[in-house]
Amino acid sequence: METAVFIVCAAIVLAGALGVVLARNPVHAALSLVGTLFGMAVLFLNLEAHFLAAVQIIVYAGAIVVLFLFVIMLLGVDRLEDLSVEPITGQRVLAAIVGLGTFGLAVAFLVTSDIGLPGQEALTGPITDQYSNLRQIADVLFTDYVYAFEATAALLTISVVGAVVMSRRIARADQTQEAPESQEAAGDD
Repeated sequence: METAVFIVCAAIVLAGALGVVLARNPVHAALSLVGTLFGMAVLFLNLEAHFLAAVQIIVYAGAIVVLFLFVIMLLGVDRLEDLSVEPITGQRVLAAIVGLGTFGLAVAFLVTSDIGLPGQEALTGPITDQYSNLRQIADVLFTDYVYAFEATAALLTISVVGAVVMSRRIARADQTQEAPESQEAAGDD
């Protein structure tokens, strides 16, 4: 079972990585990155590194990719697309068939399978290992790498403050450019 999970997730990770590199639209590249990150999270679950899987999804897929998408949309890098035009003929029908087929396979697997959920023991069972994976990460992070951890926290804080300051400057510059244009329009009347 572990080998099958690895093969499927490795294929998802590789397909997502190719999508990131080959996608012409930056939004599609960011969404391919989400697929890659989710595949990596499942691989972490397969290795019983539950904390790393949760951090992978929450921090990277949840926060970093959303930040990427926000910057892409803010800068207007993506081009407007006409949703009524299909670049690939029949893609909506094919997407519906693949989606329904995947859903059907997932339901069939859940109904016929007698195995428990992966990681269920780690979530519901008592903590028997006093030196668990999470404790090992915390010990190393807050002893050996405490300065790097604090420096990373400071850099993230500085970058957020810098982004806010830069966005306010851009907004002020836009307002000053719009003011003379509106005065010229009023003078023409």
